[in-house]
Amino acid sequence: MKQILTYFPKLTIQQQLQFTQLGDLYRDWNSKINVISRKDIDNLYVHHILHALSIAKVVPFRPYTHILDIGTGGGLPGIPLAILFPEARFYLIDSIAKKIKVVDAIVEALGLENVQAEQKRAQQVQGKQFDFVVTRGVTKLPALYEWSKKLIVQEHYNERSNGLLALKGGDLTDEIASLPAKVQRKTKVLPISDFFEEDFFATKKVVYVKM
Repeated sequence: MKQILTYFPKLTIQQQLQFTQLGDLYRDWNSKINVISRKDIDNLYVHHILHALSIAKVVPFRPYTHILDIGTGGGLPGIPLAILFPEARFYLIDSIAKKIKVVDAIVEALGLENVQAEQKRAQQVQGKQFDFVVTRGVTKLPALYEWSKKLIVQEHYNERSNGLLALKGGDLTDEIASLPAKVQRKTKVLPISDFFEEDFFATKKVVYVKM
């Protein structure tokens, strides 16, 4: 929790309590349903929660921004971002019902009124549009781009234009090269080590694809 406060010192008392509760909730649920590697649960705050919050360093979502979290798993990156941006609106989807069960339980326990979660694949989302799509370790960039481009509205009012924000690691040369040329020109790779000093983030990036 101290790492969260280091990088986000303006958290309200309620947000601090929610982030503290979040650790306990994940540990409890992870003992029942494996949504985070059990070998990594002791690194929850840095490897998972802070990692999710790196997106906030790229786009600090303004009130009423609508965000879709594809393949949210147990609620990452969506739930930490929803705590940080209580006036933004988050729609979390995953194809696995038991993971959405965990998300629903955590959202209820934290009293998050800005989160909706559903068991659904990205290709099944209809009748909704978003300012941003966020995702963490779901699939490669070409597929993420294809899923996202039909769901993102053109009109924007955040600091960056609407688009895809994908948490990635390692060498992304081949993934980016697989995108259409016009999309490659709208793609930025932002090292998370520019925002956070922990060694874990040395090879981690936020990939921003402007739509």
